[in-house]
Amino acid sequence: MHDKNYSYPLDPSWSTAEIKTVIAMFRAVEDAYEVGINRQQVMDCYRKFKMVVSAKSEEKRLGREFAKTTGGYQLYDVVKAAREQKAGQIKLSIK
Repeated sequence: MHDKNYSYPLDPSWSTAEIKTVIAMFRAVEDAYEVGINRQQVMDCYRKFKMVVSAKSEEKRLGREFAKTTGGYQLYDVVKAAREQKAGQIKLSIK
């Protein structure tokens, strides 16, 4: 896992703890595409992520930046899959 080095879209005004929270969310997105991830883990990461990035517009902007960096890993699609699936693993492929 995490053998690729992606550039995470981060805000320099965030604290170290907030940066770790945002990185954890993006790593969960990576895992959803690369190896699969437990649905509950995605939801937990997303709940914490939303405490740092509460504005929907900022979430969308960060998601777009991350998708560009990774070649298509979509934050929105991972969270949507986690919400729709009630249990188990999530494994997505790039559209």
